[in-house]
Amino acid sequence: MTDERTPLITNGNTVIYTSNKRLFLAVFAAVLGNFNSGFSLVYASSAIPQLTTIDNPNLRMNTLIASWFGSMFTLGAAAGGISAMVLNDNIGRKLSIMVSAVPSAVGYLLMGSAQAVWMLLLGRFLTGFAGGMTAASIPVYVSEISHPKVRGTLGSCPQITAVFGALALYALGLVLPWRWLAVAGEVPTLIMLILLCFMPDSPRYLIAKGRSDQALKSLEWLRGSGSDYMTEYYQIEESVSLQARITWAELGTPFYYKPILISVVMRFLQQMTGITPILVYLEPIFNMSKVILPGQYDATIVGAVRLVSVLIAASLMDKAGRRILLFTSGFLMFLSMLVLCLYTLYTSCPAHNVNLTAIPSGLIVAQEPGSPLQMASPNLVTLIPLIGTMVIIFGYAMGWGPITWLLMSEILPLGARGVASGLCVGVSWITAFVLTQVFMTVVETYGLFAPFAFFCVISVINLIFTGAAVPETRGRSLEEIENYFRTGRTLSINRR
Repeated sequence: MTDERTPLITNGNTVIYTSNKRLFLAVFAAVLGNFNSGFSLVYASSAIPQLTTIDNPNLRMNTLIASWFGSMFTLGAAAGGISAMVLNDNIGRKLSIMVSAVPSAVGYLLMGSAQAVWMLLLGRFLTGFAGGMTAASIPVYVSEISHPKVRGTLGSCPQITAVFGALALYALGLVLPWRWLAVAGEVPTLIMLILLCFMPDSPRYLIAKGRSDQALKSLEWLRGSGSDYMTEYYQIEESVSLQARITWAELGTPFYYKPILISVVMRFLQQMTGITPILVYLEPIFNMSKVILPGQYDATIVGAVRLVSVLIAASLMDKAGRRILLFTSGFLMFLSMLVLCLYTLYTSCPAHNVNLTAIPSGLIVAQEPGSPLQMASPNLVTLIPLIGTMVIIFGYAMGWGPITWLLMSEILPLGARGVASGLCVGVSWITAFVLTQVFMTVVETYGLFAPFAFFCVISVINLIFTGAAVPETRGRSLEEIENYFRTGRTLSINRR
């Protein structure tokens, strides 16, 4: 864990410290939105098995409706991300996060009181809309209020809290029905809204809007009055002055289009790994692959593994660097996707066998004569999809989960950060919507091995892209990173 007092500048024999207490509080208040987003995203995993067997015909779901219910969150998130393109640069990062509480609260209310399927679908869309807004706003806010010594660690907090939110949903799903799960989702939303009322906005945003006095007060509050916040203020002011206005011609320069292109492609490839449909349909996937434990328990185990792995990644972010974690992440996902592809190809996960409800353990795994796993012990063999999925989640949470969000907030130029972050989130969630919507249809037509084979290929592409295009930003200030894309040669800038 990062120390609450971090040395920033050494001047002769004098070391100037900054206090991180208030910074940590501001980050905590903001990332509660990510907790809520993670909770909302996987809500369908616990709700679908209950809603496919519910007695009420007005709420009962078949495979098609369940696919829409699972994917509607991502469609809403795409819309929310695009709306954040306007809100981030007009009302600020902090207010954008606070506004997201409205669709989130209304969405949970609709799902908790649902009397028809349309209420469930609309509720999923609204909670997704809120998730898209926070996904575009929170990483930018956290990055802009943090200093280089802790930005890597704090930049992983949005992903950590999203993972913790998903784990909370899986755990509560063991004891609560789907209506009460929706009620539980209201709690972090309200806490976030209350805490953010007392937090400052981003100093960089305030300077860009000409509100210098407020920016100085914000930076002093975040760093502490005893820190050398004035030096940091002048560096931010200088950086902002170099890009006060953006023209269409400037968007064609490497300073703008390179970081924007890298961020958009990374967000696209992150979703193409299949992480969203895997998380949304985690419990049904385990039911279909006949894992030895009931699906809801397997989902909770995977959620716990995901949380542990993202905590490990956070501790290594400012030590190992971004690129090495991306390479490690991509390689682990490739291996585990390959194993699951082969397992689902040769075992009882054929097409036309989509079962969204619980399957008792101890069933025969291999149904086709001559299958290599025909004579294996079902108790041992059925651990393969559980372990394979755990490795996928572990690998993703080590790199392609948190680092794509962190890099997006680090490398996007300030002048285009609000709009570009919204664009990245929009692309990300549109991709997630398409994958989540077609996932069950593909499984029903070709079997579970087909999507896993596709995701395996994507993991290889991710490795190639990391080596060819992703810069290392560990230990650099946002101004140094911007200078790198401006000059194309160095990550250093002249200090005042």
